[in-house]
Amino acid sequence: MKSSIDCIPCFVRQAADAVRMTVPADEDRMRLMRAVLEWMGDIDLDSSPPASVQMIHRRLRGLLPAGDPYREAKDRQNDLAARLIPSIRKRIAESFDSLTMAVRYAITGNILDLGAKNNLGIGDIYAELQSAPIQPIFGDMAAFQKAVSKARQVLYLADNAGEIFFDRLLIEQLAGVKVTLAVRGMPVINDATREDALAAGIDNIAEIIDNGSDAPGTILSDCNAEFRKHFDEADLIIAKGQGNFETLSDAPRDIFFLFRTKCPVISLHSGFCIGTYVATNHFAGGDESRKRGLS
Repeated sequence: MKSSIDCIPCFVRQAADAVRMTVPADEDRMRLMRAVLEWMGDIDLDSSPPASVQMIHRRLRGLLPAGDPYREAKDRQNDLAARLIPSIRKRIAESFDSLTMAVRYAITGNILDLGAKNNLGIGDIYAELQSAPIQPIFGDMAAFQKAVSKARQVLYLADNAGEIFFDRLLIEQLAGVKVTLAVRGMPVINDATREDALAAGIDNIAEIIDNGSDAPGTILSDCNAEFRKHFDEADLIIAKGQGNFETLSDAPRDIFFLFRTKCPVISLHSGFCIGTYVATNHFAGGDESRKRGLS
């Protein structure tokens, strides 16, 4: 998996976004950003990017006036997603293969990622939604469908606010299955927390837990006992987004990752081109499945 050295410019940009959102005075902004640049020297360059982001934002939150600097941005993402969901749910219900269509839209929701891109426009989102029904899914959808059909306990690892509304549409397709949705234990960037899961009404269809961690991924050693129990006992684990892929692609479990490739290094590591919709099982995927576009 890529090391943190590849992502330092992104770390600085994310920190600058958090400072800009919550600190009005230029002098205070400059003081905080000088501190952030000093912290860059403390990064373990062999660590995963989510681990480095965790360190930077944990320190930054201790200095910012807001405990969750992205809260207003996350609320806007949730409000937008809530307006879109009824029409998308109708499209899924009318499709020939509702599970695959729900996967497409769940992956489409992954575009709502302020960690990867902070200038996302409404036009970008609508364009992505228009193309979603015809997007090929690379990896192994047949294996995913088979795993879903056999599962009785599913652990679903959420990614971002806003996106979590699209996750609900996929969870709705998992009929007859006990689903537990896991969110971050504390705020980091625009990753979903319990507040966002409740905003999406997921408590009506699944159990919600948090993983006890403030990393923008799933660092198992940093997660609480409740999460680890669910992780060990689930029949099927569905992990959304690049952060979960970065931290769990070598985990000792059979995990299906749903994400859209957004950067060159993730593309190189996963074997999928940038912009690709991916549903891959990291134990069963292999080079051959990566060559197949499955719709």
